[in-house]
Amino acid sequence: MDSLITAAARALAAGDPLGALNRVALRDDPPALALRGIAMAQLGDLAKAKSLLKAAARGFGPREAVSRARCVVAEAEIALVSRDLTWPAKALQAARQTLDDHGDRLNAAHAGYLGIRRLLLIGRLDQAERMLAEIDPAPFPAALRASYELVVAGIEIRRLRTRTARAALLRARAAAIQSGISALTAEVESASLALEQPAARLVGRGEGRMLLLEDVESLLASSSFVVDGCRHVVRNARQNVSLARRPVLFSLVLALAQAWPGDVSRGDLILKAFRARRADESHRARLRVEVGRLRKMLRTMADVRATEQGFSLVPRNSRDVVVLARPVDEEHANVLALLTDGEAWSSSALALALGASQRTVQRTLDSLASTGKVRSLGRGRARRWVTPPVPGFTTTLLLPAPLPGD
Repeated sequence: MDSLITAAARALAAGDPLGALNRVALRDDPPALALRGIAMAQLGDLAKAKSLLKAAARGFGPREAVSRARCVVAEAEIALVSRDLTWPAKALQAARQTLDDHGDRLNAAHAGYLGIRRLLLIGRLDQAERMLAEIDPAPFPAALRASYELVVAGIEIRRLRTRTARAALLRARAAAIQSGISALTAEVESASLALEQPAARLVGRGEGRMLLLEDVESLLASSSFVVDGCRHVVRNARQNVSLARRPVLFSLVLALAQAWPGDVSRGDLILKAFRARRADESHRARLRVEVGRLRKMLRTMADVRATEQGFSLVPRNSRDVVVLARPVDEEHANVLALLTDGEAWSSSALALALGASQRTVQRTLDSLASTGKVRSLGRGRARRWVTPPVPGFTTTLLLPAPLPGD
């Protein structure tokens, strides 16, 4: 490898894309194309970067498997940044194996981090943890150690383990400063905001207050009967029941929890659960059926008792009932939670992360766009959606991930 290629590679490793381009901008050999592609990616021109990397991969011969694998890893990183989550994960895994077989441990580890970050975005924490356990960051340079700790912190934040998340972020900050890459330091600072901003509202006994993530963690470990309006889960210290796929039952338990220790009239329950303007006998019959189903699902945690006016919630092993609500009242908060990471998402990537159909996500985006909460960039398959972050709030509890014990 000639001196200009070596110098350009070192400039990229130090976070200096302009310095790298000064050395290889006029060259079109495969190594130079690959470095130009990475430099353009660091400068934010992802389309040009992707084109250059594809050209570089085609230019490398059959004996240059490592170089082609590095191009695949770089393409995967661009796909991750541009939220193209449908990019073939198997190609990244094959490239990682090729790099590992040829002794390129650093780039193999980087490929592993990219795969883990993709799993984090779509909420597959168990798989991400298994992949992370296979990587030892000790022998790696500071930049890779910072990336490793960011992944650890991302998992711990999703799991609501704030103490270990803070420790990982402190290690990531130290490694990022040691690397001298300002963009990496900024990424660590951005990730740290999730622990310093309100994550949810606690509602109980007619009052409400904002909670940080560590407050949410403490609440979920307490003896309180918690109705989680962020992830549609009912839980106490011993167990939890997910009602994410039972919206009518969750509407009922939410209404009962908000009124606790009082009761809720049958008419109000019908209005909230079925959205019926007027309650007739068919609605009352359906209410009895749904209340029976709710009793069955919560039988070890609480009872739903009939009163003269309606129904009331009676927890079995808890002294109080609280509602964990979203920090902001927004119908499509789960979509906004993903968009507020500052990246441009495609509707297909949002659908994959949320486990919903692409058509459902498109309708949601159209609804949000009509109110000015999101905007689109590009057309057709290149269309992406962005929104500015909600100031002063973190959206961790709205991201696709299970709560502890789920």
